Amino acid sequence: MDDSVVETRRLQFLLELARLGSMRAVAEEMHVTTSTVSQQIAVLAREVGTALVEPVGRRVRLTPAGRRLAEHAVTIQAAVEAARLDLDPSCEPTGTLRVAAFETAIRRTLLPIAFDLAVDRPGLRLLFHEHEPDEAFALLAADRVDLALVYDYDLAPAPFDASLAATPLWTAPWSLAVPAADEVPAGTALDAFAAQRDRDWIVNSRGTADERAVRTVASMAGFEPRIVQRIDHLDLVQDMIAGGFGVGLLPAALPLRPEVRLIALHDPRVVLRSYAVHRRGRADWPPLALLLRLLVDRSGTGVP
Repeated sequence: MDDSVVETRRLQFLLELARLGSMRAVAEEMHVTTSTVSQQIAVLAREVGTALVEPVGRRVRLTPAGRRLAEHAVTIQAAVEAARLDLDPSCEPTGTLRVAAFETAIRRTLLPIAFDLAVDRPGLRLLFHEHEPDEAFALLAADRVDLALVYDYDLAPAPFDASLAATPLWTAPWSLAVPAADEVPAGTALDAFAAQRDRDWIVNSRGTADERAVRTVASMAGFEPRIVQRIDHLDLVQDMIAGGFGVGLLPAALPLRPEVRLIALHDPRVVLRSYAVHRRGRADWPPLALLLRLLVDRSGTGVP
């Protein structure tokens, strides 16, 4: 076979010839002329580089190569039809959907949805990849995942590449976490930050979103934070704060150790914003369209 592309419709002519036994019958079945059937079979023979039919009296029959190609054509046509159904927006969502997401999104949003889908849509399988936003964006760019759940903060918006489409989901306020023995100054977020200007600061080790938010508020408060600790897991961040190794941002709704205190932030607030991000042009793929709808519905209830 040469390097030319075999047109799948020509394979259909070959399959019908194998089934019906004559070009006239194929022409009647496919509503074309007998000449068209002959021409399409001849083009297909040139594409694969070997004779596919041979004369038998006034009729033709498939050569051994023609019969082998017809056998392959059954598989090829079935795969093409399966792909068409998989991509048809009106079809039942099936297949595997690869999702990269940060830990909170997996635990609180994706897992409940996945439990429901396992019952309601057994033909759809979700594969989870736990990653911070910068890592998830890289996986999207490499086409190694189909959807990414990422976040930024309202004070430090994430730059979205023009090739990506982002759907806003849930939001959550974050607070300044300090040792419980600290005095809590009255006033705004700027006052709270300024009171910690001489402390070490803790930020995420695998992403830059919360570091940008910390630096933004600190800059508004008139100082540059001394960022020396980089920790990914929120429970470990609490342990570090309780041990006096620094201060940092934590979700306002996070259950706390007794040794840690949260200072609510206002003027400005620090709000985490989550998004479902995918490559443009793919939102109509049934599995992705379904998951996007479920994510938006769940976010609309206020449940992260």
